[in-house]
Amino acid sequence: MKYLIAGLGNIGDEYAGTRHNIGFDVLDALARASSLVFRLDRHAHVTEYKFKGRTFILIKPTTYMNLSGKAVQYWMQAEKIQRENILVITDDLALPVGALRLKGKGSDGGHNGLKNIQEVLGTTEYARLRFGVGNEFPKGRQVEYVLGRWTKEENELLQTRIPKATEVIKAFGTIGLQLTMTQFNGK
Repeated sequence: MKYLIAGLGNIGDEYAGTRHNIGFDVLDALARASSLVFRLDRHAHVTEYKFKGRTFILIKPTTYMNLSGKAVQYWMQAEKIQRENILVITDDLALPVGALRLKGKGSDGGHNGLKNIQEVLGTTEYARLRFGVGNEFPKGRQVEYVLGRWTKEENELLQTRIPKATEVIKAFGTIGLQLTMTQFNGK
């Protein structure tokens, strides 16, 4: 059983530690906990994680957020992974900081990374784990906010929420989408 886990973010030091890069941060935490190292490959930094007989191909696209679909499609095809075994991890302004919501399909919610994945794959039916980043920004300052760094208080909260997101990844591959949603959504 193979799974493609795509953590969305932007490459470059100027984006490290920003709200928009939470997808990268979740995959980095999973890799670090398992002593895995990402390597630069086609359209992404990639590593392979094995857990309970499953293989998870973890990718952090190097295409920048707005072209994430290119990396997702390439690795889907290269690894022969079915759409139902894809999980995309992304930031979400509509959720409070640290809230996790797993969905099997849905709109892009105005998120450019999800919008591009939807365009490239031609469907909205793929799992996504939305990681809440809150929406405490003045009107018209959304881009500044998502590309901004976490506050000290938010960083403290992330110390427990990022590991919870890595648990969602493992559960998605072992117990499936529906049971994982039941177990983690709203918690």
